[in-house]
Amino acid sequence: MNFEELYSTHKRMVYNLALQYVQNTEDAEEITQDVFVSVYQSHDKFRLESSIATWIYRITINKSLDHIKSKQRKKRFSFLTSLFSDDSNELRFDPPEFNHPGVQLEDKEAIERIFRHINLLPDNQKTALILHKIEQMTQTEVAEIMGISPKATESLIQRAKTNLAHKLGVREG
Repeated sequence: MNFEELYSTHKRMVYNLALQYVQNTEDAEEITQDVFVSVYQSHDKFRLESSIATWIYRITINKSLDHIKSKQRKKRFSFLTSLFSDDSNELRFDPPEFNHPGVQLEDKEAIERIFRHINLLPDNQKTALILHKIEQMTQTEVAEIMGISPKATESLIQRAKTNLAHKLGVREG
C-alpha cells in the first residue's frame, strides 16, 4: 500500500480519534497532519507483528496526548508571563473553545463538562475509555493498541468510569 492509499484509508479514523482527545476541529486537523508526517517519516520502522491500523492508532494517541501536554505548557507559561505584566492581572491565554462537530447546540454544555472531566483522567484511563466507549472498540482491540492485556484494559476502563462518575457526581449503578 502506498502512502496516498494509506492516507485515504486512515485519515478519517485518525481525525475522529484526535477529535475525541482535543474536542476542537482545528487541533484535530493539526494532529492528523502530524500523524501522517510521522507515518511517512517512519514507515520503515513499522513492524509486521501488528496491523498498520494499530500502528497508526498508537501514533495518533501519542500525538494527541503530546498536543494536549503542549497546550497545557503554553497555558502555564502564559499564566506566568501575565503575572509579570505591568498593566494587567488577567490571563493572556484563553482556553480553546469546545468545538466538536457531532454535538448539538443544546447538548454542548453537558458534553463539554463530560469531556473536561475525561481530560482530567490519567492518560492511560483516558485512552482506554475513548477507544472503548467513544470509538466503540472491543477490549481486545484496545489492549492491542495500548500494548497491554485485555484484563488490564478492562481494569483501566472500570477505573476510568469510576473516576469519571466520581468527578461528575454521579452514582454508579
